[in-house]
Amino acid sequence: MPSSPLAQPFPDMPPIAGVTVRTARARYKAWDRCDLTFVELAAGTAVAGVLTQSKCPSPEVEWCRRALVMGEARALVVNAGNSNAFTGNRGRAAVEAIAARTAAQLGCQPSDVFVASTGVIGVPLPIDKAEAGLDAAFAAEPVGWRDAADAIATTDTFAKGASATAVVDGRTITIVGVIKGSGMIAPDMATMLGFIFTDAAVAPGYLQAALSAANERSFSCITVDGDTSTSDTVLAFATGAAGNAPLTSDEDAGADAFRAALADVCRQLALLVVRDGEGASKLIEITVEGAESDRSAHRIAMSIANSPLVKTAIAGEDANWGRVVMAVGKAGEPAERDRLSIRFGATQVAQGGLAVEGYDEAPVTAHLKGQEIEVGVDLGLGDGAARVWTCDLTHGYISINADYRS
Repeated sequence: MPSSPLAQPFPDMPPIAGVTVRTARARYKAWDRCDLTFVELAAGTAVAGVLTQSKCPSPEVEWCRRALVMGEARALVVNAGNSNAFTGNRGRAAVEAIAARTAAQLGCQPSDVFVASTGVIGVPLPIDKAEAGLDAAFAAEPVGWRDAADAIATTDTFAKGASATAVVDGRTITIVGVIKGSGMIAPDMATMLGFIFTDAAVAPGYLQAALSAANERSFSCITVDGDTSTSDTVLAFATGAAGNAPLTSDEDAGADAFRAALADVCRQLALLVVRDGEGASKLIEITVEGAESDRSAHRIAMSIANSPLVKTAIAGEDANWGRVVMAVGKAGEPAERDRLSIRFGATQVAQGGLAVEGYDEAPVTAHLKGQEIEVGVDLGLGDGAARVWTCDLTHGYISINADYRS
């Protein structure tokens, strides 16, 4: 599959002390590539996570949800090609087997092992392949972040990673992350599978607070197709190897810098997922202002972002702003027609409930021919604001998903 036209090069990301990555071929599908990732974490590593709110979650999600209560991690195992979701007791047994085998290898408790899987729903993860893949990974040489990003992918067309640094307690700490996802993207918590690693010392409770806050303005602000996955998982691991005084609250030295760097990595990763939206040719940023509340603005923005009519109009480079009006009106949030204003790029096309008299459509058309599109809405009701990101809807999306299982 050719890379998305919106693809970004994989960045040069440094190793994180206390994190060792290995990959192997479990052969969950008929492909000749690594599809199992094993990450060994130093003892005492703190962990936090945000997980799908789907009512049909995978057993991996349920396992991680329980394990997060303990706040510490020694390993992460990621399987690609099989989501192991909707697989009953056989699926749960597979997760338990993976955790037990990994724990025996590291001499830790199974609850210290986090497991995530992605791929087709409804097919039990084969335990024999998982265990053989794990054994191969245990014996493999360590690899870099690019290899990890490749190994966790499914329909992705390019590897996705991001990093940032911050000064905490007089020490430079590093945060890196890898993510996979391009379809079934409408996060109701986090998104797809994303894994973030830092050498900062952070208490589990504070790491959770920082990740949840970052998620609210990144992963929970993207959509490709309006469909929330059964397997969405974002996990953050902090090894403490940087040697800073552990962050426990916003009052600690460098806490604000850490939170800003974490938010930056999450936003970078979220936008990479949208850039690789299945069949995407345009990245769309939607800004809503003047709403009664931030929550209301977010719901309206997502209504626009999830509208097939808006997304296909932009795919066709058609300045059909009436579809934006439709999406605002159907959101179920406070809106007054005669106060509504809409812009494409820098050009105001509608204001006060009417088309701008004599507006020139040429600059709008030129804007829509680009790869990065901006849509702005002002409701004129209050101070609520939100920004979300999506992609256009093309024939490519249909082709990919019509043939997904084959």
